[in-house]
Amino acid sequence: MILKQGNSKKCQVASLIIAVLTTATLLPGLIKAQLVTASLSKPSANESVFLRSSDKKAAKGLGVPGSPWVMQRADLLGAANGQEISQVDYDDKQQGWKKAVVPGTVLNSLVADGKFPDPYYGDNNRISRGLIPDIASAGREFYHYWFRTTFEVPRSFHQQRIWLKFHGINYRSVIWLNGHKLGSMAGMFNSQAFDITGIVDKNGVNALAVDILPVDYTGSNLPPKTAMPGAKGEGQNGGDGEIGKNTTMLMSVGWDFTFPDGVRDRNTGIWKDVELYATGPVQIQNPYVQSKLPLPDTTSSRETISLDLQNSSDVIQKGEVRIGIKELGVYIQKPVTLKARETRQIVLSAEDFPELNIRRPRLWWPIHKGEQHLYQLDLSFVSNDKGDNPEGANNRDDRSHDAGRNVQQNVSHQLTSYFGVRDISTDRQTPDSSRRFLVNGVPIFIRGANWIPEATLKNSVERTFTELRYIHQAGFNLLRLWGGGIAESDYFYHLCDSLGLMVWSEFWITGNTRFPEDTAIYMHNLRSTIQRIRSHASVAYYVSANESTELPGAGQVIYALDSATNYQKQSECCGVHDGSPYTYVNPMQYFENTASKRGSRIDGFNPEYGAPCLPILSSLKEMMPQKDLWPIDKKVWDYMDGGGFHKMTTDYHKAVEEWGPSASIADYVRKAQLVGAMNYRSIMEVWNANKFGYGDRFASGFLFWYINSPEPQVASRLYDWSLEPTAALYYAKNGLEPLHVQFDYLNSTVSVYNDYRKAFSGYTVRYELYDMNSRLLNKGEKKTDIPADGLAGKIMTIAFPRDISPVHFLKLRLLDNKGREVASSFYWRSTDVYKGAWTVTGPAVGGFKGAAQLPKAVVKVRVKKKRATKNGAIVRVNLKNTGSHVAFFIQLQLLHHNAIPVKGALYTDNFISLLPGESREISIEYSDQDAKEIKSSMKLQVSAINMDLKTYTVH
Repeated sequence: MILKQGNSKKCQVASLIIAVLTTATLLPGLIKAQLVTASLSKPSANESVFLRSSDKKAAKGLGVPGSPWVMQRADLLGAANGQEISQVDYDDKQQGWKKAVVPGTVLNSLVADGKFPDPYYGDNNRISRGLIPDIASAGREFYHYWFRTTFEVPRSFHQQRIWLKFHGINYRSVIWLNGHKLGSMAGMFNSQAFDITGIVDKNGVNALAVDILPVDYTGSNLPPKTAMPGAKGEGQNGGDGEIGKNTTMLMSVGWDFTFPDGVRDRNTGIWKDVELYATGPVQIQNPYVQSKLPLPDTTSSRETISLDLQNSSDVIQKGEVRIGIKELGVYIQKPVTLKARETRQIVLSAEDFPELNIRRPRLWWPIHKGEQHLYQLDLSFVSNDKGDNPEGANNRDDRSHDAGRNVQQNVSHQLTSYFGVRDISTDRQTPDSSRRFLVNGVPIFIRGANWIPEATLKNSVERTFTELRYIHQAGFNLLRLWGGGIAESDYFYHLCDSLGLMVWSEFWITGNTRFPEDTAIYMHNLRSTIQRIRSHASVAYYVSANESTELPGAGQVIYALDSATNYQKQSECCGVHDGSPYTYVNPMQYFENTASKRGSRIDGFNPEYGAPCLPILSSLKEMMPQKDLWPIDKKVWDYMDGGGFHKMTTDYHKAVEEWGPSASIADYVRKAQLVGAMNYRSIMEVWNANKFGYGDRFASGFLFWYINSPEPQVASRLYDWSLEPTAALYYAKNGLEPLHVQFDYLNSTVSVYNDYRKAFSGYTVRYELYDMNSRLLNKGEKKTDIPADGLAGKIMTIAFPRDISPVHFLKLRLLDNKGREVASSFYWRSTDVYKGAWTVTGPAVGGFKGAAQLPKAVVKVRVKKKRATKNGAIVRVNLKNTGSHVAFFIQLQLLHHNAIPVKGALYTDNFISLLPGESREISIEYSDQDAKEIKSSMKLQVSAINMDLKTYTVH
């Protein structure tokens, strides 16, 4: 499929669907252009074409894609070579070529074609089952494949220089076009554009063939009894360590948060976009905007814009670089003369161009701190040659850069980019010398998370958008791209820019694996990545390695390309201590600061502090056979838990059992959501309580380990792999809200956390205590002032009567100085006595069996008619507790007419509890794609711990 990215005005940066409607048939008889979603890769020109498999099926891995891309194993092609395979008349049908997923991997394609079973179902991927051959035993040649497609050149490209760009191939590749070898690529994170002007047939069909070899060192899974090379308490990570000799996605060999024995093909394939675009003889590359604020003053900024100009012709090129920032009224022209085949960096500074001294800039801030303003930057190179240009300067009006002159120009290349005016720095000016982040001179308490890539690279715009939207909804302010993962897509960074999510980027080295053997490949991939991401407002920190150290020289390479972004050699140094806990832990230990056997971990800056949460029922049913689901098949569940690392069938299971015996998997899952909800909110709240020394110790921030599921797993997170949120999302959201009233289960105290940069005075904290029968036992309130970006700690202590029911409820409310409720939190608690770390005791975890005796609740549900939105539709649901008892832990789930859950929907809240007389409105927003698929009424299911499931029709 060819997807065309056309010229567009300023894009809506926070939208899910960015669509371009084209009308030309680009491949007669094969594929027609259509309304398409945005690409994960940033186009290299304002008009470009992507060559890929069916977006709808291939990107989501939902079946065999209808695609002109095909592939065949190299050893089955006999003596055929690239020159032959890349001929238009080569008959791939007779050679048995199979449909290929592009972007994707060899394994994605083989599974889609039915050759191998779905590795995401049950324990199909388990290496000992032998259902999918592992590269370590089958040999590297087993996953050595040729990929092939044909295409025609759009007519608008005919008079220009034409480029073919590969945004990412794993691992080694040789590219052929029309019988000619274009060149080779190596390393997973390298992108490269080939000039195909003299090779491509502009008036006919072209044949493209790519020979792809897997990683040089495949690595293998360690025998079970082999000593682990990783940190204390961690699982079998990185196999035998050999995978680290490549510049690739290291987790593909196996880790304790994903498949413990790895991905069978090590993610071999064309995993990112293949792009066709056109320019004139001079091309703009690597644009970069660097802002300088005279801190602490933020009323002005000095911008420096740099870019590379590449003259691809054999003659001197004279012209102008033109820069436009329309919002600021900035239009700059700089004359440039380039020698034949010359590439030169052009720098435009505020010293030379006073227009780049910006007065009162609109600053970019992370979430909760201010707006995420982005300026549009338009760049072009305009040739002085007004005559015929055989290499194709594109004749068009360039009025946006021409300061109002309405004349026709020879525009060689145009690009549109975005930047934010901000200053992100770090220091160790803290009481314990821990690392501290500052944005625009303001210290930022980091409440971040670790991002793990999709295990087999089934990436898509929709998946990326949905995941980042959930993370934004929860309230996290920084994402760490863990060092054994990937360099994320342009779209990922663009959304982080728009959502106020700072990004900490690491570069493919971990402590569990060897160092890259070919340092030239590593450095080339590093340069390519830094040049691609550095202009994003969200880029906050560079780190070479996870729990290891840098490859010598990496720091110098990074600094030379981006001197504005701070850097450290590895993730556990320089004011950042080692992480943990990772597995299920009694939440009482969070408050006690005994959750890690490595010692105190709620202090300073912790890069990895987390817990699992079981997925919801519909997701569990999708990921394994019923026979493995219930009764729980420990062997299968442990495999889908990183080898049992997160203790889902042991410690987590014991916590679920504290809610009483389960009659079914549905009963078990509901109780498991309570366990996950408790853990997630408790983690957020205990870190809140120690913000910047307001609590018992100094803390500058933490990164939750980890935020997203790389594949279907029972140790899920805020949401599971199928993009269904768990209760953890909504309770993390409660704990991370910018103004939050919270309860300490260990000390029974109440505090108020403030993430805003302003103070609040004369606020009131109010509490209400109810027993199991919803009888009000006690209530009280207290006035408080809340410091800016701080904590009003231990405002009051809740006294619990000795004769209180075994399970009871606490409602906290925060009222502003006019008596309006601005925040609230609902807690469940037991009378169980905490007996210390590593027990299943205490009011947060033990003694909840009595909840089975809660009186039935009555909730009136009113579902409003669906309303269309820009990107889909929205359903509003009114819930009112019309009975006399607490409606405890109400879950809503929106279903298609065929009872399949609507995936990726955004619920404003879920798993809520309502006191008698209370009401709430919950909105459910879902995407345009889902809206189009709905051909009849939808269904809404509503249930609670003490309320039977009911189904409502949504019209």
